[in-house]
Amino acid sequence: MTKTKPKSHAHNLLLLAAICLLLTLSGPYLFDTYLLNVLIKGCFFAMAAITVDLLWGYSGYLTFGQSAFFGLGAYAAALGFSHFGFSPLSALLSFAAALFGAALLALLVGWLSFYRGASPFFATVISLVLPIVAAQAMLSGGTVTGSSSGLSGFDSFDLSLEAWYVLAAGGLSLLALLAWWMMQSDGGRVLLALRDNEERCAYLGINTAYFRIGLLMVCGTLAALAGFGYGAFSGVVAPELCGFVFGTELIIWVALGGRASVWGAVIGALVINWVSSYLSSSLPFIWQLLLGLAFILVILWLPGGLLPLLLRPFQRFWQGTAPVVQLTPAVQTTEAHPASVQLSGVTKQFGSLKVLEGIDFAAKGGELVGLIGPNGAGKTTLMRCLADGAERSAGQVLLCGQSIGRRAPNDCVRLGLGRKFQNANVFPSLSVAESLQLSRLRHQRPRWWGRARQLDLPDYALAVLKQTGLDQQLTAIASDLSHGQQQALELCMVLALAPRIVLLDEPTAGLSKAERSQIGKVLAQLAHDYGLCCLLVEHDLDFVAEIATRIVVLHQGRIVMDGSFAEVASSELVKRIYAGMQQEGHADD
Repeated sequence: MTKTKPKSHAHNLLLLAAICLLLTLSGPYLFDTYLLNVLIKGCFFAMAAITVDLLWGYSGYLTFGQSAFFGLGAYAAALGFSHFGFSPLSALLSFAAALFGAALLALLVGWLSFYRGASPFFATVISLVLPIVAAQAMLSGGTVTGSSSGLSGFDSFDLSLEAWYVLAAGGLSLLALLAWWMMQSDGGRVLLALRDNEERCAYLGINTAYFRIGLLMVCGTLAALAGFGYGAFSGVVAPELCGFVFGTELIIWVALGGRASVWGAVIGALVINWVSSYLSSSLPFIWQLLLGLAFILVILWLPGGLLPLLLRPFQRFWQGTAPVVQLTPAVQTTEAHPASVQLSGVTKQFGSLKVLEGIDFAAKGGELVGLIGPNGAGKTTLMRCLADGAERSAGQVLLCGQSIGRRAPNDCVRLGLGRKFQNANVFPSLSVAESLQLSRLRHQRPRWWGRARQLDLPDYALAVLKQTGLDQQLTAIASDLSHGQQQALELCMVLALAPRIVLLDEPTAGLSKAERSQIGKVLAQLAHDYGLCCLLVEHDLDFVAEIATRIVVLHQGRIVMDGSFAEVASSELVKRIYAGMQQEGHADD
């Protein structure tokens, strides 16, 4: 258990809430009419900027599409008030239409963007197309949408300028405080994990598309809410509110203010809109040039934005410490099927090139099977076929007696599989405890309003954590660990899944002799003491000889030998393969 004195984020929340309340209530007395107008619009823009920060800064999804949701909300207000007149009923229906329409649109965009196998680049392209299509739809709406002139002059809420300011600033404050608080929670750690390493998330059993689509629906709805407020206040909406340019401006505001900080997005949007209100009319072209230049410089030299730089001197007063996490043994459940792996006729090919062909293989709990062979033999490809149902071209894979079919990696994890990659595949910005908590999401749902102070781990995960010394570094950030410690952390993350089958792809790569010896003892214990089925890909034959119960030799995509290490080591076929005499070896087959 890590013993650190916790400094609750609640203290920071109260401080931020007090500042927001002070600015909200004092604004009408501090600012003149012109500045109040600017700040009210800026508050609605800042709400949209927060949604961009949540999607881009926290979860790593670069999106140009939030302007489409903002414009949808603005047009919902304008269309309802223009064509049906302003009344409490029309306001309520327009408001509901804005939120419901945004949620449906976000669901559609998410489904198109985050399907299995979609790349981040593809998702960004979809987000870029969205505002272009939305703006064109408004331009083509004729008298309904006002075409290029938009809609204006409609009746709206009868509120004073001061009341609008309190409403806009209060709404922005509430949204920012809630977003900031949630990003400090366990749920916020999931979003950071998606940004850091989406592949590892999938192999921890996390349905990444589920989280991304859900977040997009929430952010799209919030952007539409901000747009509705903007349209109701300004009384003027135009296609530019839905367009690509505004979507890009939102990204610029977030980048300049500071990504993954919430408050950076707020300050960036407010300050830039305030400065723009004074300079854009007198220096229209130069101002845009300066803004673009500042964006480029920040991306190159200050990728975190300006706010983290400004807060750096006060970091020790501001940044709360991670909560103390208590390690406890997880409740062990009895599994219906014993640990086992069975492959029948597994083939993997790229066009006419067969990387694996006719692989028939079986292993059971308590075995530590070493998969060896020269480079290009198909060892890592075989690992991928075991962990991802979409990888193989033909054949069948059974995990613990159940076929994986075409299941995604996160579903294979639910069948009892855990995979460790060749290179340390961790979350650079998360702590050791946070990384392990992500591995337990299937067993402990993430809290969106706080941080868990107890971490339940299987016995063997606890044992490995203590043997590697990571139980004393639970608050250490993964990127600050040594290479050997990162390898150990990834192994602990895999074991925290409570797997019955563990795939290990060169777990000793880059480790010192002492670290290799330590990892070897750990792996042997997993099979012999805890009954796990372990498959080990390794080039270090001496290491394999020490811990493996059985050796399988792969060559040119086929299994050429399966036996004890002594049998494999004395085989002339294996000697010729490792000597590079492949043709002679096939002749002996």
